[in-house]
Amino acid sequence: MEGFKQHIGKFVTLNDDDFNRIIGYFTVVSVSRKQNLVTAGQVCRNHYFVLSGCLRKFFVTDKGTEQTTEFAIENWWITDNIAYERQLASEFFIQAVEKSDVLVISFEKQGALVRDFPQMERYFRFVYQRASAASQMRIKYLYGFSREELYFHFLDNHPQFVQRVPQYLLASFLGFTPEYLSEIRSKKRS
Repeated sequence: MEGFKQHIGKFVTLNDDDFNRIIGYFTVVSVSRKQNLVTAGQVCRNHYFVLSGCLRKFFVTDKGTEQTTEFAIENWWITDNIAYERQLASEFFIQAVEKSDVLVISFEKQGALVRDFPQMERYFRFVYQRASAASQMRIKYLYGFSREELYFHFLDNHPQFVQRVPQYLLASFLGFTPEYLSEIRSKKRS
């Protein structure tokens, strides 16, 4: 829980007693590799904070291909934001890439948490702002970079993913085939 406490501490001030009470709104869940936390078509009822491990969010295209849209490693949040906030069926899957321990908070408990601890509303506002900014920059990179530039930019800025995430999932996230990613990886930078 220390990582979660430190993460909150980046945005708001909490004493130990408040933090211990806040933890009561969450459940710790262990998930095995390839286990789904959310399945497309299911109402997205929870928000997930990664304590250890790695999760991914993806959808299945009309051609049956999995398209990864987001990863989350330690101290990152993940959910289907639209489905979660509106309590709708998700169009995405959220799946463990590796064995993971996750803090889970339901929509109802998150509402109670921010009512009981108003400073947590500020915390979640920062979480959502960062997620929105990351999504905005990803779109910019997808449209603004060549495929090779996109890979090397990702490699430079997120080397932890390149080491941990299987190549086929990294290719899915970058919009490549695994074969094309192998080709790029074998090239030297110009």
